[in-house]
Amino acid sequence: MDAHSLKQQVAKAALQYVTPNTILGVGTGSTVDCFIDALAEAGIALKGAVSSSVRSEKKLRDIGVPIVDMNDVTELSVYVDGADEIDPAYHLVKGGGGALTREKIVADISRQFVCIADASKLVDVLGRFPLPVEVLPMSQQAIARKLTALGGQVKLREGFTTDNGNVILDVSGLRITDPVALEQTINHWPGVVTNGLFALRKADVVLIGSPEGVRTLR
Repeated sequence: MDAHSLKQQVAKAALQYVTPNTILGVGTGSTVDCFIDALAEAGIALKGAVSSSVRSEKKLRDIGVPIVDMNDVTELSVYVDGADEIDPAYHLVKGGGGALTREKIVADISRQFVCIADASKLVDVLGRFPLPVEVLPMSQQAIARKLTALGGQVKLREGFTTDNGNVILDVSGLRITDPVALEQTINHWPGVVTNGLFALRKADVVLIGSPEGVRTLR
């Protein structure tokens, strides 16, 4: 199976976690695009969706799902999103698409976080995929120096501005053996909006697409 077929397979498997006539949390990325397509095909009626990106909001509107302001929601039952890396404890690295801050906000108010990915995203230790860090533009150099001191190679994501008007530093060369501690450390630095480690709020269910079928990890 090619990569797109695997994404379609795992996107369809995530439909079982969607309760009709509720407000759904929806992430962003190519696997989530497949999930939104699967939602439309299945004809599941929703009250609305809270989305982590402008891109996903547009795609949801296009299939007739109303977009709900998160400030009008106290809790979401389910949040469906992808990941760039997944470790054996279901800690994630996210933010390859640049929506990490909004993704983290939506995940935080969701009772269940369902992560959808293919087997290539499974790693023994996080850090092979560069860790995205969203920062206020004025703090870019200060935060880059701190990340370099941790042993990372820091690169500004050129020509990219987040939906929040900030910039992203991508940090490669890290071996992240304690994701919770590193997430907390980086997030405490003034100027950091958030980083792409989803360890304090990790996935509850991971659905992995493979040529042999979908594996469910809990």
